[in-house]
Amino acid sequence: MALKDSIADLIRPAVEDAGFFLEDVFTSNPGNHRIVTCMVDGLKPLSLDEVTVVSREISALLDDSPLLTEAFTLEVTSPGIERPLTLPRHWTKNLTRIVKVTLRDDTEVSGRLTEFDENRAILIENIKGRMKTHEVIFADIKKAQVEIEFNRKDEI
Repeated sequence: MALKDSIADLIRPAVEDAGFFLEDVFTSNPGNHRIVTCMVDGLKPLSLDEVTVVSREISALLDDSPLLTEAFTLEVTSPGIERPLTLPRHWTKNLTRIVKVTLRDDTEVSGRLTEFDENRAILIENIKGRMKTHEVIFADIKKAQVEIEFNRKDEI
């Protein structure tokens, strides 16, 4: 089993007990030092205090584990805005945000995510004051991610 998978198996219960999800674990070795990066997410954006609490839990587990025998640096982070929407909880967390979807035929649609169920999402696009509705079937999605909004206006 790869080191990252062993680390994930070790820390996942503690992360979930803290009310979060372990998205991924990355390891790198610049020089003779290891960096362990744990990507943690929640149903809402994580606060700095929440990241600190879960970091301490992960650090204690790794310190007591035989998985890492050399010096290491632990980084705990949350996924950025560029993270693809691949799981139902990703869609839940981003309800009311603008989502850009690339379909399997490479057609692109975007709009504000107003609702979704297990099969489809509804995006409302504002084109110069005219609202256009896009129904996107999840099975047809090649890629979906949140668009950055600098001056959000509640238009829907």
